[in-house]
Amino acid sequence: MAKDKINCGLHLLDLPWEDVLVPHILSYLPLRHIISLQRVSKTFQSLVQLYLANCRSFDSTQLGSQLPKSAFSSMLRHNSVLQRLDLRSCSDWLTDKELLPVIGQNHHLLHINLNSCVQLSRQSLVAISLSCPHLRNICLGHCEWVDCLSLRSLVDHCKHLEAVDLTACRQLKDDAVCYLAQKSRQIKSLSLAVNANISDAAVEETAKNCRDLEHLDLTGCLRVKNESIKTLAEYCTKLKSLKVKHCHNVTESSLGILRKRDVTLDVEPPLQRALVLLQDVVGFAPFINLQI
Repeated sequence: MAKDKINCGLHLLDLPWEDVLVPHILSYLPLRHIISLQRVSKTFQSLVQLYLANCRSFDSTQLGSQLPKSAFSSMLRHNSVLQRLDLRSCSDWLTDKELLPVIGQNHHLLHINLNSCVQLSRQSLVAISLSCPHLRNICLGHCEWVDCLSLRSLVDHCKHLEAVDLTACRQLKDDAVCYLAQKSRQIKSLSLAVNANISDAAVEETAKNCRDLEHLDLTGCLRVKNESIKTLAEYCTKLKSLKVKHCHNVTESSLGILRKRDVTLDVEPPLQRALVLLQDVVGFAPFINLQI
């Protein structure tokens, strides 16, 4: 009796692409591995292009710092469903020319990270504000091109902002931050770090308007003083962490209030600070003698 022949001709690419391969296989692979599949064959190249056209998240850091400008423009030219876009590792070459087409066709973006993308201009932030009305989280750290007018545009059009990173956006002054706080009362996380223009006025306005604030970074804001930190303690009862390192006018008289509420601070209590300094200067290490 002849044995039944078993059909072994089924290949990976014979599986349904949109229903099986893209959502249940490719979506679990690191982006750099997916991109490398394009080299296998023209069929794999078509599969990868389908994946890139339908992916909800694009994180350039998964590709390292070697992502070419031409490759970036090609990879996302057909995508209109992005929800997360992280371009931190593209900071060396990313300009408005590359970013604007991606922003213009993706109206569902919720999270955008442009940290240190210094070659962009205020035009990019205006485009984000007009194209991404559902935006919740944006990182603009070290983007000194962010100015008051472009931030106002963002705040006016993006009504659901919950996290904003404005670290080292040195063009911004108190009035811009006050406008942000008045219009985006649902903000939970805000960084104003490394900005000598920010003073008590911005912090107090943030405290009084953003009652759901959980995380605030004021590192290096030299004009911030105890008065605004006390206002923060009074109004922001949900605060979980506060960074005030290098804020030389902020002392324990205000921080102690937050410390009693178990708010995480990046500054040690006075006694511990003194012991650390002493140890650094003379090599002294405090100890307790447990001998009886």
